[in-house]
Amino acid sequence: MTKNITSAAPPAPAVGGFQEVDGRRLFVHRSGSGGPAVVFLPGASAVGLDYFGVQQGVSRFTTAVVYDRGGTGYSDPLPLPRPAAAVAAELHELLHAQDIAAPYVLVAHSLGGAYAHRFAQLYPREVAGLVWLDAFHRDWDDFLPPEASLAASERMAPSPEQLRQGLPAMREMCAELLGDFPDHVREPLIDYHVSDRWIHVGVAERGTLAELATELRAGPDVPDVPVIALTPLGIDPGQQALMPEQTLQAMHDGKKRLDAALVSAVSHGEQRILSDTGHSQLCFERSDAVVQAIRDVVGRARA
Repeated sequence: MTKNITSAAPPAPAVGGFQEVDGRRLFVHRSGSGGPAVVFLPGASAVGLDYFGVQQGVSRFTTAVVYDRGGTGYSDPLPLPRPAAAVAAELHELLHAQDIAAPYVLVAHSLGGAYAHRFAQLYPREVAGLVWLDAFHRDWDDFLPPEASLAASERMAPSPEQLRQGLPAMREMCAELLGDFPDHVREPLIDYHVSDRWIHVGVAERGTLAELATELRAGPDVPDVPVIALTPLGIDPGQQALMPEQTLQAMHDGKKRLDAALVSAVSHGEQRILSDTGHSQLCFERSDAVVQAIRDVVGRARA
């Protein structure tokens, strides 16, 4: 079990505001109108405004909501890591406090998949559809090679010192990926992604992947709602630095089969494979594909 880390308070966000939940402030930014509302669940080390570009595209056809779960991003500090049920209940309370009507289309990226699945387990009638962006799945170890198992991923995760040494490269990558964002949104985001808070939050949230899978296995599968899974097969620089090419190829093969199994388990599921982008770059380099997948799920949910 990773040691609990209480992250330091961040500066004020450039857009959006705060909603109090259980005596703590959660950052939330909504745009657009109509339903079903689309809610973005960030990956580990990511924050809600990382999906700002996609949010703007989605807001043209429905309500789009980005937020930071407790202890991350612009939200108030909180001991990490947390059970998926706590994160899901927090999001549920946030959406209701904001008068954002259910059901929702949940857009889960990376670790956000654990929290989206737990939300669907706890509140199945409040989920209209799912968009899976190379997201966490409880059956990961059944499809991926042992050297890329959840437990192995925890062991191989970079230390805070290793992450600190990589901050100049991280700043450069963020500047490139966020190049189309407005200055007032982009610059604070870059600063966050090279901060001590970013380092400690990411280490803490990635430290209990196997425990999250166990928690999810105790509940049901995802509900029978429209699901589109985007499976990016481009090489992620972070993964390339940690794994040999043979392992990366086995990972890609496993992820293809895992997402295929996910969408085949529902009545209206579809997998879309993207060979020109990687895990971390997906929502920036292929925001068009992400927006289109969300538009299609929203359309199917409305139908």
